[in-house]
Order: sequence, then structure tokens, then C-alpha cells
Amino acid sequence: MTDYFEVHERDGAARVGELRLSSPISTPALVDDILEDAGSLWSADRDLPEGDDSQLTMLPHRAFPGGTADEVQESFGVDYPDVDYPSVAVVSSESPADHGTDAYAVSNVQSVTGHGAALVEAVVDAREAIPADTALLFSGVATPRNVAVLAYAGVDLFDETAAVVKGTEGRYLTTDEAYFLEDLEELPCSCPACQKPREEFTREDCAEHNVNALESELAIVRRRIRDGRLRDYVEGQARHDQWLTAAVRELDSQWGYLEERTPILRDAQISAATSDTLRRVEIQRFADRVTTRYRNRFSNPLVLVPCSAAKPYSESQSHRQFHDAIQWRAHLVSMTSPIGVVPQELETTYPAQHYDTVVTGRWSEDEKQFVSEVLQRYLERNEYPEIIAHVPDEGYHDIVERVEKRLDLDITYTVAEHPTDDESIANLSSALSGELKYSKREREHNTVRAIADYLLGDGAGDDLFADIQTTSRYPKIQVRDPEDTQLATMVPQYGTLSFTLAGARQWLESDAPTKRVEIDGFVPHGSVLAPGVVDADEDIRVGDEVVVEGPQAFAVGRAEMFGREMAESTRGVACEIRHVEEK
Repeated sequence: MTDYFEVHERDGAARVGELRLSSPISTPALVDDILEDAGSLWSADRDLPEGDDSQLTMLPHRAFPGGTADEVQESFGVDYPDVDYPSVAVVSSESPADHGTDAYAVSNVQSVTGHGAALVEAVVDAREAIPADTALLFSGVATPRNVAVLAYAGVDLFDETAAVVKGTEGRYLTTDEAYFLEDLEELPCSCPACQKPREEFTREDCAEHNVNALESELAIVRRRIRDGRLRDYVEGQARHDQWLTAAVRELDSQWGYLEERTPILRDAQISAATSDTLRRVEIQRFADRVTTRYRNRFSNPLVLVPCSAAKPYSESQSHRQFHDAIQWRAHLVSMTSPIGVVPQELETTYPAQHYDTVVTGRWSEDEKQFVSEVLQRYLERNEYPEIIAHVPDEGYHDIVERVEKRLDLDITYTVAEHPTDDESIANLSSALSGELKYSKREREHNTVRAIADYLLGDGAGDDLFADIQTTSRYPKIQVRDPEDTQLATMVPQYGTLSFTLAGARQWLESDAPTKRVEIDGFVPHGSVLAPGVVDADEDIRVGDEVVVEGPQAFAVGRAEMFGREMAESTRGVACEIRHVEEK
């Protein structure tokens, strides 16, 4: 826990934070100018420094290289004192521990840098062992090419060492390459150090340029985190080095670590430009919830259709044509890469209406495999009297056929040449001849219940909204009980539900899984700060609806931290309050 570091913005494991020194510093950042090293205890005994609020003081320490035996680390471990100024403890990623400091420097970073799996293991082990509201320092490894991936993994603080050393060695660093200085006919940069003729550019200038490039890259990283789009940037940036690509993929396999830290909703668009997008937490989580939580409540046939460029799909020209043919006689489910399958009730739910993908007309095998697996899991969970595939040949048809064979289904195909040509639309309408329409009431009630399932858990929709009425127009549906008390409102921007106090009480009384935040004896207005949180459910994610309760207040709002972070942190906004009632 810390008084000198506060997280303001989150993008997965990456954070924009603030080192609360006398002159505050936004992180991820270089800390050379404000880092004071009290020295190693290997070489001599060290006095505890006086320290002050203008700098980050690394307390006397013993650093252990990678592979140091556990018994050696235990024998020579340091007991860090409790100090009243910004402090750093040195830990090995092989035996990290909470020492009550504001930041933690990992001693064995040199041995893991350059190895994707080793790097990720080091960061994850360190971050899981130290409090959520403390900063992580990697010294001697940051370059313009790797710092975005390091920040994405969860590292907050860096130094100039690697950039300066490479510069004095004559290596000119950019975000995608390290050039030998003698191989450059001209300088591909306009930073202050590069504002001179090439023949006058020295190795000292090269070192200055490298630091400038590193600072510039960190500014881009901070901007990307604030925008919620660091992952899009990292997918391209990691391509410049194989070990960085390996690190990103290894991070994707660390589901628990990334999923806990990734918001369930946000405004930022996902750019699906590489195959690595399929492994993103947001994509995998959506597919998992659709295939384990969502349940179809319509008794009509299923119609599978292709996605559209316009979001939500129902507002696109092609889907309007599909709706004109279907006329509410079937349940519509869209197929898409990289999302998988999207039932019509969840078309506004993040990230179903928040992605953009490269359209080539050709599906990669990775895309086909992913979408077919999701579709298979979906159909194994949901039964339909009939399945109609209104999909084109390009990839979609192949995917449906794969699942049809695996599950031994009999699927009707209705597309002649293109899904929106007259013959295909006529085939679709004819295939549904004799089917009864479902009502607007059924449509809206099933939408509310499906969103509740998606957000809260399998069966939550029926547990929480078994007897309701709906008002207003889709997608701004208001949910009311039989006595006309408003319980919740659908938020079309994210496809989520916003509860009222009455809805929050009904949520607690139902069998639906709850997300609780326990607070101290005060009445929150506007927000709950982390110091006021007594405890919080560990399954809370940023963006979740939460019930907030304490001795003096009952409230409902939206989480701004994940559950464990709320309980551990000493600074920052834990959740924003929408409605509150004093007890």
C-alpha cells in the first residue's frame, strides 16, 4: 500500500499512474532524475537515507540474479524499514513479496529480457505478489522498441540505462530497429539531438537521441492507455521483434492475470488487424460468456447471418433487409471474426459493437477455427427447432458446414449468390413460411434477461427479472416490476444494465450472483475512494455494476477498479455512485 503512487487510468495490466512527489510524474515514465539509490548491502553496510518527497528512494538492498537458490535468498533477504517518504524495495521475480514500499524494482530483469515466456512470468509473479496500487520498476532494459510491450505487461517505471549504453556503443534506436550509426546516411528523426548534419552526429548525440526516442514512445504509450487502445498499438509494435511477439502471446495465455485487469466495457474501438486479436481478453471473454452464460429463450428457428461493417448490426442496410424478410419469425445470430457469434439481444454489448476488422473477403484458418468452435459450443448449449444459414460462401459457409458435420445437424442454406440479392432474400423469407412472429414484449424481455445473464452469470436473467414489464424504446429499454417501480435501464452505449436502488435490492434478494462492495461508516456522494472500502468481491471487474453497502448507506454504481484492487488500494476511485440512500 502506498501514499505516493495512484493509478488513474487502466488498460488491461497497463496503467497511467501518478508518482505523487513534490513535482508529480505521470507513469509509465523514466525515473532517472528522481530515483536515488541508497546502495547495495553486498558491498557495504548502508545507513538508512533521510529521503524526501522530491525523489523516489531505493532503500538499501541485496539484489539476486536469476537462478539464485531459494535458501540463499532467504538467508540474505533484507527487512525493509517502514519509512515516511517515497521508497523502492528490490525484489527478485522468483521470490517477490510485499515490503510496504511504494515501488518495487525487479533485480533479475536482465536474465528475462529477450525471452517472452520468462519476461511474462517475471512480471506476473511480481505483480501478483505486490499490492495493486504500487509501481513496478524495470531497470536497464527499456528501449523504444520494447517499452510498449513492457508497459502492456504491467511495468510502470523505467530508466535510461539501456538507451544510453546502446547510444555510446553507436546503436541508433527507433521504435522498430536498432541501427549501427555508421550505416545511416541520414538521421530518421527530428528530435533536438538529431538537428545537425549527419557527419557531425556523435555517439554522445546518439545516446541523447535514444533517450528522446524512449521518452517519445512512453508518451505514446500513456496516450494509448488513456484511450483504451494500447493493445492495438502493441500488436503492431511487437512484430518488430520475435521475442516481443512471443511475450504478447504468452501474456494472452495468462488468462487470470489479464482478465482480472481488463474492463468489461469501454468506449474504445478494437482494431482487429492481426490474428493475435483473436486471443485478446475482450474477445475470449465475450465468446466464453456467450457460450456458458447466454441462453436462447425463443422457440422460433435460428437464422445465422453474416456481420456488417455498421454497428450495431441491426442499423446496417444488410441487416435491415434480413429483418424485412424474417419479420420476427426467427432468432437472429450474427457470425463474425474476431467476435465469434452474437445473438441479437447482445448486439450492443461490448465489444460486439466496438470493433472494426480488416475486410478482404477471405478468412484465415485461425479465424475459421475460432468462429467454428464458438458456434459449435453455442449450438451445443442452445436447441432450436430448425437452423437456417443465410451466409455467403466466403468463409461463413465453410464454418457452418464444419459445425453441421461435427454435431450431425441438418441445416438449411438460403443464399444463392449474395445474402442481400433478391433471390436469397426470397429464399430466406420462404424458409420461414408458416412460422409465428414473437411479440415486441417477448423480444424486449428476452433482451433484458440475456444481458443480465451475460453480465452476472448463467441463469441470472430469470432469477432477477422473472416478472417484469418494459417501457421506452429499444435500445433504451427501462425495466420495471409489476408495480411499475423502475429496476434498471439498458445502456445502449455499452449494452449493459444500469440498476436503480430498487433494482439493486431485488438483485440482492434474487439468486443471481451479486457483486458487492463493503464500505466504512459514511454516506458516499459521487464516488467511493479506495480507503473507504472495507472489502470487495474478487470477481468484480472495471465497468461492473456493483452494490455498495455500509453501516450508514446503501448504494449502487459502477466499478472503477477490479475487486482485489479495491480491497488493497489506499488511493484512487474504487467505484462511481449512481444512487445512494442513507440508512
